[in-house]
Amino acid sequence: MPQPTRPVPRICPNCDGFASVAITTGARTPHGHLRTITADCRACHGTGTRPAPARRNREGARV
Repeated sequence: MPQPTRPVPRICPNCDGFASVAITTGARTPHGHLRTITADCRACHGTGTRPAPARRNREGARV
C-alpha cells in the first residue's frame, strides 16, 4: 500500500530558509550584553518559504 506523501516545503531561494538573522551593532548595554538587531529576508518577509505563485485564469478558460 503506498504511503501518503507530504508536500515538500518551498524554501526561499534568496535566503535558503534562513529568513531572520541577528546582527550585532558593536555597542553594549549597561549590563554588558551586545546589542543586536534582527534582519528579515526581503523576498519571503522572514518566513523562510517562498510565496505560492499567483494563479492566473486564462481568458475563456473554464474555472
